[in-house]
Amino acid sequence: MNYLAHAYLSFNQPEILAGNMISDFVKGKKRFEFDIKIQKGIALHRSIDAFTDDHTITKKAKAFLKPAVGLYAGAFIDVVYDHFLALDKNEFTNESLLQFSFSVYSTLDKFETIFPERFSRIFPYMKTDNWLYNYKTLSGIEKSFNGLVRRASYLESSDRAFESFQKNYEALQACYNQFFPELKQFAHAEFVSMNL
Repeated sequence: MNYLAHAYLSFNQPEILAGNMISDFVKGKKRFEFDIKIQKGIALHRSIDAFTDDHTITKKAKAFLKPAVGLYAGAFIDVVYDHFLALDKNEFTNESLLQFSFSVYSTLDKFETIFPERFSRIFPYMKTDNWLYNYKTLSGIEKSFNGLVRRASYLESSDRAFESFQKNYEALQACYNQFFPELKQFAHAEFVSMNL
């Protein structure tokens, strides 16, 4: 899952949110340098990622994009899942998504002093361009795909991936619809087990 899902699956807990959002930028034993609740957010992020990557529905979803992006299909599907979460009327209205996005940025502002360097560089763009809200738009997904290409070792363009996303839109949405309720249940059980 990408930033929107990780923020949403932090269950309105500020430290869990901070850990969940910075997790990809915290390597190895560095996680033990953070407050215990932030460590739990980092751990929750990693559990969510492992559950997502290993799930049979995600493997099915990846197959739609694999011809275009190869081994990066998982990263692109994370963005695709965030798109459908942003549009999911069971989880958000347009207004509540906008409010949620601003609430996330406001909460994360309080943790800026502990951000890893790379997340510190990304976060101002996330806020200014309102990534969390704009996952709902096709142009937002196209920009996110372009961002993935910039960080990829061997991809030169996201055009084929975006074409595959559009061509298989309904099938990918069906994957999300099957998968997300399971993920939400799993993440909540993980969260409860942390005794917060």
